[in-house]
Order: sequence, then C-alpha cells, then structure tokens
Amino acid sequence: MERLKIVKIGGHIINDETALNAFLDDFSKLNTPKILVHGGGKSASTLTQQMNIEVQIMNGRRITNAETLDIITMVYAGKINKTIVAKLQARNTNAIGFSGADGNSITAIKRPVETIDYGFVGDIQKVHIKTLKLLLNHGITPVFCAITHDKNGQLLNTNADTVASELAIAFANAYATELYYCFEKNGVLEDVNKDNSVIEIIDSKTYQTLLEGNNISEGMLPKLTNCFHAIAHQVKKVHIGKSAMLLHTNTKHTTIQK
Repeated sequence: MERLKIVKIGGHIINDETALNAFLDDFSKLNTPKILVHGGGKSASTLTQQMNIEVQIMNGRRITNAETLDIITMVYAGKINKTIVAKLQARNTNAIGFSGADGNSITAIKRPVETIDYGFVGDIQKVHIKTLKLLLNHGITPVFCAITHDKNGQLLNTNADTVASELAIAFANAYATELYYCFEKNGVLEDVNKDNSVIEIIDSKTYQTLLEGNNISEGMLPKLTNCFHAIAHQVKKVHIGKSAMLLHTNTKHTTIQK
C-alpha cells in the first residue's frame, strides 16, 4: 500500500519566516504523496486585536463570532494559505490551496451549545477524498487551512489539528497513512521549559498519567486527543516534533502508540 504523509504545522512556524522556509524545505523533499494542513491562530489573533475585537480561547479552542470568522477566513484561507502555496511552487512542489468548502472536501456542523457557545466553530462530519485522490494521483499537494463548511453556505472555524487527524483517518483505507504534527518544540515535553525533556513514546497509559498529573499544556491537549483518535482509526504512524523528523527518523521527537 502506498504511503501518504499528512503534515500539520502550527502558528509559531507560520509566524517565523525563517522557520517556515526551513519547514517547507523539508516538506518539499518528501517523495511520497503528501497533504499539508496549517493553522495560523497567532496571525488571526494579532489582526483581531488590532481591530479591537476581543480574542476568546476556552479549553484551547477559539470562540468565533461573525466578526472573528471574517478575520479568520481572510487570514487562514487567504494570506497564509496562498503564501504557503506560492512558497511550495518555488520549491517545485505543485500545490493547491484548500478550505473544506473547496471540492466539498470537509463538511462540518456548527458545534452545539452546551456549557460554552463556541460560535461559528465546526465539528467535522465527513471528509470526502475523491477529488483529493485525483490530485494526489497527479502529483499535486493539497494545502488545507482550518476552515470547513456546513453544506448550507456557512463557513466554520475548525481546529487544524482535528482537520489533519480526520484527513488521515479518511485516507487510512486507501493509503498507509502517517500523521505528523510539526511545531517549534522537539516533541511533547515533560518540562515545558526544558527543550530536551522529550517524552519519546506516549501510549494511552502514559497519556492518562500525564492528564492526571496536569503535566500537559492547554494547547497540547487537543493535539494529543487527535493523535489518539487517529491511531484508533487505522492511521499507521503519528509523530509530534520539529520538521526535521519528516526526513530523519532518528531525530528526537514524540511517537504516539496505542
């Protein structure tokens, strides 16, 4: 079965041009079919604050009102997405930018209001891979931003880690799918202030121990939840760390296991 690598990059890499260029150098050298998923929360937060709109984060998730959704769409699906696509073209990686609405690739529903009203935040219902497979078969790399749609004309802000995980799961029957979460740290750290304190293997038992000890940062929680969700649904490998792990398997990073 052919391998497919789905790689998600976080906002810190996107905000640092040197780091972004280094990541794209590594990503473009992958010689298997590949999909890139990007966030961009820091850029959206900066613009939101410049426009005097309050930024609200609960449980690692952004609360998204109508004004915030407009900004997120402009930043994620516009500036960041097209900049990354252009940089990939410069590295001879033929890429096309996607939101979930493009090609009807990712449909979602607006998150129901329970204890918190997250606003225009989407929970993914289905990933449609037919169009994406055609692109991959022709050597084209889809580049996804963290925007989905509800099939009724409404765009929805959706966690980029979740987008990456659900894409990996959707392709798991067609490819030997590997999921990589690339960010500025070496992996999941025992001590957030010590870059070398990488937990190299996390299984469900280790994860539970970390949760009970409150040793996981708020931003890492949804990432790890998505990692274990992917592993439970036939995704072959899940890794967290710097982009060097894409090409060099001996680079220190975190591997997720059942």
